[in-house]
Amino acid sequence: MRARTAVIPAAGMGTRFLPATKAVPKELLPIIDTPALQLIIDEAAGAGFDHVVVVTSHAKPAIEAYFEPNPEVIAKLRSTGRGALADSLERTARDVRVTFAYQDEALGLGHAVGCARDAVGDEPFAVMLPDEIMGDSSLLAQMADVSEATGGSVVGLKHVPRDEVSSYGVIDPVGDLDEHGVVRVRTLVEKPAVDDAPSDLIIIGRYLLTPDVFDKIARVRPGAGGEIQLTDALRMQADEGPFHGVLRDVRRYDTGNPLGWLTAVVDLALDDPRIGDAFRDWLQHRL
Repeated sequence: MRARTAVIPAAGMGTRFLPATKAVPKELLPIIDTPALQLIIDEAAGAGFDHVVVVTSHAKPAIEAYFEPNPEVIAKLRSTGRGALADSLERTARDVRVTFAYQDEALGLGHAVGCARDAVGDEPFAVMLPDEIMGDSSLLAQMADVSEATGGSVVGLKHVPRDEVSSYGVIDPVGDLDEHGVVRVRTLVEKPAVDDAPSDLIIIGRYLLTPDVFDKIARVRPGAGGEIQLTDALRMQADEGPFHGVLRDVRRYDTGNPLGWLTAVVDLALDDPRIGDAFRDWLQHRL
């Protein structure tokens, strides 16, 4: 069965963006004029997903408000000749069905994914971390293809310098990447010492998971701070059945910190057909 549902964990407090995130959820901070959360949903839609589950908390009502229809705004835009923008706003939750699950305690990524169990049901699904913005939908689409073909879970991969592996989850590959960038995964190691790392391939914020992961999450022992780590559940999956990673040449932005967010804004603004040329001229003059 091909995955059609994507889970977006968005319950975090965004402390690295305080004081802005005291009032505005980090996921709604704009990349030019589009919230980061919308870019993630657009990526899911582009990969053929038609249902998105946003895992949020009751302390972040602005996320749900973003998806609420606002006929007055739409009417105002159309009456002032801004029909294209009105069309864009109406598409916010039309291309995919958006539902919500709640994580009101910060108990880790595994716990956040587990909170989506009832909304996902018994089918494969994607997990898309909103702190990572991709240049297009090709990686997610390929991961869905690989999961459908193998019947197992799949993680997105990235090469990093060897001296950086201790900051990430790292895969232990079985053999080399094939011509499509796919490799079988023996196991996963969380933040290994450089000398102990089984590879230089780290796990990035895209996962395609089979539904048995929910039972694995329920078996994970909480770690520091009571957090339930998703990597522990994935390791169980890799021990029991087919598990693969996909490395693909796609642009990726880590917007989980202010510098990464600013990098994404600048890079995507330079590519924007509406403002790219003017922004480039200003930036060159400023530098």
